[in-house]
Parts: sequence; C-alpha cells; structure tokens
Amino acid sequence: MTIDSDASSEIVDPTLTPLKQALQDCKGAIYFMAFLSFVISLVGITPMLYMMNVFDRVIPTNSHITLVSLLTLVVGLYFFWTAIEWLRKRLMIRISLRIDWDMAANIFDACFKKSLMHKDPNVHQVMGDLLTLRQFMTGHSILALIDTPFAIVYLVLAYLIHPVLAAFIMFATAILLAITLFTRKVTTPAIQAANKHNMEANRIAAAGLKNAETALAMGMLPVLRNRWHGRHRNFLQYHVNSSEASGFIGMVGGVFTKLLPTLQITVGVMLAGAGLISVGGVIAAGFIISRAVGPLKELIEKWEEIVRARMAYERLDALLLNQKTAEQKMSLPAPQGALSLQGVRAKAPNSGREILKGLDFELPAGSVLAIVGPNAAGKSTLLKLILGLWKPSDGFVRLDGAEIYDWNHEELGPFIGYVAQKPELFEATVAENIARLSDVDADKVVAAAQLAGIHDIVLGFPEGYDTILCSGEFELSGGQAQRISIARALYNNPKLVVLDEPNAALDDAAEQQLVVSVQALREKGTTVVFTSHRPRLISISDNLLILKDGQQVAFGKTAEMLKKSSPVKLDGVAMDSEIFVSSRYSKSNVSEIKKQVSVAASPAVIPTDIPEVTPVLTSADTSPTETPPTENIDTHQPPVKTQRKSLLFTEVKA
Repeated sequence: MTIDSDASSEIVDPTLTPLKQALQDCKGAIYFMAFLSFVISLVGITPMLYMMNVFDRVIPTNSHITLVSLLTLVVGLYFFWTAIEWLRKRLMIRISLRIDWDMAANIFDACFKKSLMHKDPNVHQVMGDLLTLRQFMTGHSILALIDTPFAIVYLVLAYLIHPVLAAFIMFATAILLAITLFTRKVTTPAIQAANKHNMEANRIAAAGLKNAETALAMGMLPVLRNRWHGRHRNFLQYHVNSSEASGFIGMVGGVFTKLLPTLQITVGVMLAGAGLISVGGVIAAGFIISRAVGPLKELIEKWEEIVRARMAYERLDALLLNQKTAEQKMSLPAPQGALSLQGVRAKAPNSGREILKGLDFELPAGSVLAIVGPNAAGKSTLLKLILGLWKPSDGFVRLDGAEIYDWNHEELGPFIGYVAQKPELFEATVAENIARLSDVDADKVVAAAQLAGIHDIVLGFPEGYDTILCSGEFELSGGQAQRISIARALYNNPKLVVLDEPNAALDDAAEQQLVVSVQALREKGTTVVFTSHRPRLISISDNLLILKDGQQVAFGKTAEMLKKSSPVKLDGVAMDSEIFVSSRYSKSNVSEIKKQVSVAASPAVIPTDIPEVTPVLTSADTSPTETPPTENIDTHQPPVKTQRKSLLFTEVKA
C-alpha cells in the first residue's frame, strides 16, 4: 500500500490549524464511513428476521423449503455484511494513516519551533498523542460513537413490532445515557489531572537523565528522585481515583446491563402472553433491545479511551495552533551576506521581558563582526535574530535586503553556518554530522574538517569519518565536539557564519586554528559574526559591537574605535588601549595587538576570576617577568613574557 503525499487537492482553509485541516480533508471519507455504518446497522437485523421467520413460519409448518430459502438468503447477507465491515475497517485505517501522514511532519516541525521559544515540548508525549489519535480512529471507541445515532433504526423496528418495546428501549437508553454522562462528569477531570502529572513526572525524569553526571557527582540524585516521585505519586493518586470511580459507576451500570436481557425477555413474554406479539416477536424483541442499547454500553466501557483521545487531540491542536500551512513564496537569489539591523528590539518568548533595545547597524558582505559585552547583555539573542530563529518584536533584521525571518530556512540553510554555545551533534557518523545529515560529499567534508583543524583528529577515531557519534559507544571531548560543530558550520562555503562563543572549549592550538579559519572565510567573502570573551579571536575582527543591558553601547571599525583618544568606558572601568597591551603576541604584530586591546571594552573579556590587582607598578618597571598561571586562569596557556606596565588597570570614578 502506498500513500501519495500530494494526493489531496482540497482547498486549504487558512483559518484552520493543520490538524483540523487534515480532518476537513478527510470529511468525505468520514461521511462515507458513517454511511457504511448505517448500512451495517440495517444488515444487522438479519439474525432477528431469520429467527422471527423460523419460529413463526418454519416450525409451525415444518417447511424445509422455506428453511433452506431463508438460510440461503441469510448466508448471502452475512457475506455482504462481512464485506461491508471489512470495507469500513479498511477505510478507517486509511483515514488514520492519512491523518498521521499529513500531521507527522507538521508536528515534528512544531516541536522544533516550540523549542526555539524556550518551551520544551515533550516529544515522546507529542508523538504518543499522534499514535493515540490514530489508534482511536481504528478502534471500537469511534465505532461506538458512530453507531449510537443509528440506534434509531432498531427503535423504529421495535415500534413496528409493538410500541411498548420502543418505550422500553427509550427507558433503557435514558438510564444508560445518564450513567454515561455521570461517568464523564466524575472521571474526566481525574483522568486529565492524572495525565498532566504523568507528563510532568516524565519531563522531570528526562531532564534529570540529561544531567546524570552532575546529579550523581554532586549528590543531587535524592532531590531529583523526590521531585519526580512527588509528581508520580500525584499521578498514581488521580489514576486510582479515576479508576475507582469508573469501576464503581461501571458496577452500577453493570447491574443494569446484566439485568437488561432478563427484563427485555420479560417484556416480550408479557406481550406474547397478552397475544400482542408472536413467539418469534419475543426473540426479536430481545435482539432489537440488545442492538439498540449496545453502542451506549460500549461507550461506557470505552469512555476512558475516548477521553484520552480527546485530550491527545486538544494537545496536538494547541501545539499546531500557530503552525498553519505557510504560503508558498518565490525563491530568492543566493545571499551574499550583507546584514542590516534597523531599530531592532527583542523580547523573551516566555516572560515578555525586553532583551534587546533598539539596535542599528549595517555589516557589508565579507566582513567580520565581533560582539562583546558582559553576561546577559543580549549577545546570544542577537545571534538568534541574525539567524532568523527569532522574530524581533520591533524593527527589521535583513539579509541582502530581505527580512531574514521570512526566508525559507530550507533554502537559506545551506548558505548559513552556525555554532551554538553548547555543541549540538546528532546520532550519525562524523561525516554525516559535518555534511549536515545530507548526502556526504567526501571532498567538501574533508575540506571543512581541514579548515576547522579537526581532520587529523578524526582520522584517529575508531572508524575515522565513519565513527558514529552520540550513540554512547564513542565519547567526544568538549573541544572535539566544538571543532566538529565548527567544521559543520564551514561545510560547503556558506555566505554567513554565526559563531556563539566558538572558542569556549578550545585550547590555544585549536583557538589559533579558529583564527585562521575566520581569516580564510573573510578572504572568501563570507560574512562572519561571533561572540567571544577572548582577545585572540576578537583581534581579527573588522567591526566591533559592544552591548550592555541589551543596548548598543558602541559600533564601528575595530581599529578606529581603538584610535579614540579617550578610553572606552564600560561598567565604570576605563580601558586604555595604550596601557592594556598584552604581550601574548610578538611586537612585530603590532596591529593585531592593538586590535586585541579592543577586548577591554567589555569587562566580560577580562577573566572575572583573576585576583584583584593593586596598581603599584610604574612605567619605569618594565623588566620582563615570568607570569605563572594562577589556579583560576586557563592552564592550557603557557606562561608568557609580559611588561608589568601592561597590567595596570585604571579605575574611573563615577
């Protein structure tokens, strides 16, 4: 069996969510399934007609010809009945598969987009909801819902036999309906609460497993266990309450349903004793009453499944509420990398707190921008806006003149390179990770790995580029994972590369290779935007953007900003480029040193864990001294010769 994803030609209603649209597209099939159910209800009277005729015609006359004729007719009707039920079942399966086929991709995309808004979706729960909905569409619960209205067929037949039978069916239906409504009122809130606490318990357990090493190392396991067990205990309590309530109501209803066949035979015998119906009518009366109230009895038994399916539908519909089918837009030319921000403001997705406040700058294609600032200045948020992952609350972020948030990311993605603060790799081979999970082009993969300086390291892996990552069989160090992420960002010569603290886990050699990579990208005409707290990488930037409290403190050419006569002030600390010179580089590279000094504009660039330095040295004390690394300074860097004068900090009084 094949499913054509382009088979639907229905008109898309823009007011409907994808889930409602999928059900709307299946409306014709659902109506046909209801029609088949009506036909099955009609054919379902075959056993009743057979028994009536056997008792009223065959037995009194002992007519074997009539019996054989009736039997032949009934066998044919049974074959037809079975064929109709098979067709309905097949149609139900097709409808459920159609909904899954249309919804799975949308739900997967919605989970990704929701996670971008810092709203962690429970992917297992979401996919479980889709499975629950699909199983509901093929189960007995939906058949009970569809068959219930057709009980009117048996009510009419009962009235034709005798009005008392119809009245009895209405009485039994009213009692079962009352039991159903009472069951819904009592158990539905408890079932919903149980599912809510179960999802919370699973979420806490999943979050704890992500941080298993930290939890075990720091003795946090009992606390995490108690937090999980509290939610799990609440789930059990509500689940038990709903089950006990449903069981008690089911017991009361069970007494009536067990008593119902006896009552219906009693009614039929009383009517037959009064000469109002025949003996065959007594048998038919019992059959009709059973068929009439059967769907309601099924509803009572399957009510919990119906509630779960309804909750799954509501959760999926809420998830897809803002994921309406995107309009097809004309493809844009390949970007060159020119960025423009005008009056950009951004708010936190959850709290609505304003993070960025009025950013304005332009960046020509092929230039390198360093973004510096203290923690919580809004640097990572700005990168998300530049990538088009977040939409600014006000203003515009344009790439080559087009609003980047409105670009089709599937078309734009190959021209973008991105390295997140925390390296994010996928369960695939090294080559597939670098190739962005697409078809592996060996030459491009090796070229990206060599540019990132990871090629020789990958060759030392157990299977080289075919080593599977994130499977638990092979563990990467933090620096290796970050360098593979950098190689992925450089794959296929992107036009815009965005790096969020790309050297956070790199040693000196790897950081120097990153500097070489950024310089190579600039020579190729690639626009590079990065955040960093380290001078070495910032020293090669063409432009410098300083953020503080979400505001643009300064922006301009890095060299020009350093030539200003007055020191750059930030957080009350004045950083003078002439006195904050690190001798980490040779004197021959004076231009790099001066660019490196621009890092002083951000106090976050200066390690906050350096012990307080008392300015007791003078310019006369210029003898080179060995500066041993302190326990808080990066021990990967070797001791360097430095002029003591370069460590002089000047505090600017407010």
